[in-house]
Amino acid sequence: MTDQNLAVIVLAAGQGTRMKSTLPKVLHPLAGAPMLAHVLATARALDPATVITVVRHERDQVAAAVEIELPGSAIVDQDEVPGTGRAVEQAIGALPGGFEGDVLVLNGDVPLLNADTLLGFLGRHRDRGVAASVLSARFADPNGYGRIVRDVDGAFDRIVEQKDADDAERLIDEVNAGVYAFGAGALRDQLANLTTENAQGEKYLTDIIGLLRAAGSEVEAVPVSEPWLVAGVNDRAQLAETAARLNALIVRGWQLAGVTIEDPATTWIDLAVRLEPDAVIRPGTQLKGATVVETGAVVGPDTTLVDCEIGAGAEVKRTDGTLAVIGAGASVGPFAFLRPGTVLGADGKIGTFVETKNATIGRGSKVPHLSYIGDTEIGVESNVGAGSITANYDGVNKHRTEIGSHVRTGSHGVFVAPVRIGDGAYTGAGTVVRKDVPPGALAVNVAPQRNIDRWVAANRPGTAAAEAAARAGSGEDVD
Repeated sequence: MTDQNLAVIVLAAGQGTRMKSTLPKVLHPLAGAPMLAHVLATARALDPATVITVVRHERDQVAAAVEIELPGSAIVDQDEVPGTGRAVEQAIGALPGGFEGDVLVLNGDVPLLNADTLLGFLGRHRDRGVAASVLSARFADPNGYGRIVRDVDGAFDRIVEQKDADDAERLIDEVNAGVYAFGAGALRDQLANLTTENAQGEKYLTDIIGLLRAAGSEVEAVPVSEPWLVAGVNDRAQLAETAARLNALIVRGWQLAGVTIEDPATTWIDLAVRLEPDAVIRPGTQLKGATVVETGAVVGPDTTLVDCEIGAGAEVKRTDGTLAVIGAGASVGPFAFLRPGTVLGADGKIGTFVETKNATIGRGSKVPHLSYIGDTEIGVESNVGAGSITANYDGVNKHRTEIGSHVRTGSHGVFVAPVRIGDGAYTGAGTVVRKDVPPGALAVNVAPQRNIDRWVAANRPGTAAAEAAARAGSGEDVD
């Protein structure tokens, strides 16, 4: 049920200059979704009355990402006054009139913080009845973070920034994670007292904590169980570290759900991927987008699938595929390239060094070797010979090839589309098919073979080939 006493503010206005990227920091992808999408999904899981996202840098791009994840949610534009305090101040102004519940402030660049941790944090905040709660973490290397200073009894005293800390305070390993829970009334009262009278000329949200303490209000710092939960992403190195951590969590989750993942260190799985029990994922595999792998299927090694569907019991190895559907019991690879629109029926085969595009290959049909099959429909139980090509492009338009059921085509065939091969038809090796082949017919290009005797002796005298031919003609053994 919706928590009518909870509002969530997500801060996503920063430029993220340390990423050194034209893409806004919060839109860099993690497990197939923008970093910000992970934070918004966590906010949604809390079932708050409202979620407000504050934007500024590359405003339209960020707002579009918000709309995809939380359609119709509130978006607030931060003005020229910098600082997280100003961002929250403007977001508070967008809350429904009379809202007096709790306000949870999240950061768009902290993607691993989960709903369970936040629900525990909020529960403690409410049980204690404090004006504000600060989420904290203990870091082995706290350098650069604001420190949580506690009194002799262990209660929260204040936050001191790194640049303002003395030698003793810099030894503190408990840091401010930048996630806060406030009572709405207390927050409104103190936001009015924020100033930009500091070296950066910004309104700092951390100053609210000091103002509340100065006013005699109680504030609590609540440590998280694991520091990586609140690790922010500020540069590409931290992005990679966070991606690896998230991927390890995803992989472990699927392992516990009954999926065999042989080498977690080389397996990458996006958040939207769905795997069924007894699927097997072999080393060096990347499963991206909305890929689905059904029970008993084996994927990998060294395979990348994007938005693909792999049927039960199918095997896909050393393959690159996008927007392809592989039927139950089918076989793909090694070294196959499946382009969008590939559909392989149950028990079918796309073999070694085969490229397919916009092609439907029926049940039990096979394209085993060294072929290009594009803009094509193949019926059931047909076999396409090695080295076959569907010539689908005339320089202006693409055309389709239709190959019926129970067809056998010879090796090194070329099908010049548009053309149809009827059910049960055969084509000879090396045939260029330029017109339709009736059902049950054999298509061949008749070109008599001509042998020119003693050509090598006349044109390549003195070569090893000429000497071998001479010995063969005299009846000598050829080494």
